[in-house]
Amino acid sequence: MNRHVVVIGGGPAGTAAAEAALRHGATVTLVDANEALGGQYNRRIPADYGVRRPLRIGHGYPAAERRARLLHEHPRCEYLARAAVFHLERHPEGGCPTVRLLIGVEGERRIHREVRGDALIIATGAYDRVCPFPGWDLPGVYTAGAAQTLVKTQRLLIGRSVLVSGTGPFLLPVAHSLAQGGARVRAVLEANPARRILRHWAARPWELRHSAGKAAELLEYASSGLRHRIPLRTSTAVVAVAGDGRVEEATVARLDEHWSPIPGSHTTVAVDAVAVSHGFTPQLELAVAAGARLTAHGFVSVDQNQRTTVDSVWAAGELTGIGGAQVAAIEGTVAGIAAAGGDPSQERGLTARHRTAGQFVARLAGAHPIGAGATGWSRPDTVICRCENTTRAELTTTWTGVAGTSYRAAKLATRAGLGPCQGRICGSAIADLRAAHWGATADATHPRAAHAETADDSAPGGRCGTAGCTPAGLAAATPAARPLAAIVRLRELAELDTQGPS
Repeated sequence: MNRHVVVIGGGPAGTAAAEAALRHGATVTLVDANEALGGQYNRRIPADYGVRRPLRIGHGYPAAERRARLLHEHPRCEYLARAAVFHLERHPEGGCPTVRLLIGVEGERRIHREVRGDALIIATGAYDRVCPFPGWDLPGVYTAGAAQTLVKTQRLLIGRSVLVSGTGPFLLPVAHSLAQGGARVRAVLEANPARRILRHWAARPWELRHSAGKAAELLEYASSGLRHRIPLRTSTAVVAVAGDGRVEEATVARLDEHWSPIPGSHTTVAVDAVAVSHGFTPQLELAVAAGARLTAHGFVSVDQNQRTTVDSVWAAGELTGIGGAQVAAIEGTVAGIAAAGGDPSQERGLTARHRTAGQFVARLAGAHPIGAGATGWSRPDTVICRCENTTRAELTTTWTGVAGTSYRAAKLATRAGLGPCQGRICGSAIADLRAAHWGATADATHPRAAHAETADDSAPGGRCGTAGCTPAGLAAATPAARPLAAIVRLRELAELDTQGPS
């Protein structure tokens, strides 16, 4: 039977899923919020710029171009570019949710469309996470992903003298991108200690035999660092920045194993920009809207075939665990085969590569966790929610007073998380600060834990899951539970009812 598979996301996971589904006889609708396939990993200067030899910083471009060409030309594949999915509509009778989207440029008149297939694959990826510190809202502080995107797509540098700070191997290609673009990268600062990183990556190396390509990438970035004389320092981080209207200097400190700055280790470095990434936050809105259960660590729970707890919905890529482009592509392939009605275990070598991908994700999480001491970097006057200009002191006062441990009450009292980004940037930081403020008391109401305990939001009279049943009423408050998963103007919402889907 020819199945209709809807794939949301045009990055490595989504494109691999679409290709695999096509190979197994499915009809595919590929929905991509960007104007070209590839996602963050394979971003490049747009073709409209007419650049003869576009700068390609990274790996996998030939394979990505081959896959994009196949998807564009395949008669059973419909590619929807610049398509923002703003809602997934579940149905009482079950089955695949209806995908509601707007096609076009945000701010202009867009086309409303509804798509419902036999299976849905969500591969929406993740975005940079930043632990707030004094001055992080100054011009000149960028997420590492934004810094790399500007170099890849615009050939723009965030500064001439730059520090790259955070945790995880993603810091290395960002430093490579900036150096290749002409910036002086003063240092790459990894917050976790070297012994922790080596302990997780050096143990049982044979388990990672299918990830040999990653070792080659690491060697290339290491040689780039040597060539550009970029020092790599572990147990070190940018803990504050300062300047008159923009970044002029950064305070760098040595950290203990919990990421608390070591007294007396602070130094000041003159820079005009800082690129920061303390890991990644998965884009969970659509998975949560579909009714998928989350793990206790805040990722989408999937089985061996990448199927979520909703029968007709699969998830792949950073949604299920941070692992990078190669892992995402493997997971996308498994999801695509399964969603099309095939058996991924029959694909030669795929099961072993999938198992290795899972081990890579686990090691990455173990080697580069976010230390609890990061909540101590911010001061009372540090802005935590940049959209609403909410400070740490305002949050603390609200938690101690009217809100108590209630996530929703604090949100309403301070407006933290109610701005244009809807908590995408500050949500994790607020949750961590709240947990640090209340300790174990806040664990039961942590935004991630709320959905990890939820198996079925539609159960009448309440919700039942692994932690038992909760009474009916308001849905659990969480940064990932939003009425709309994308920015939609009020005029567009009003016109939806009058226009109907195209």
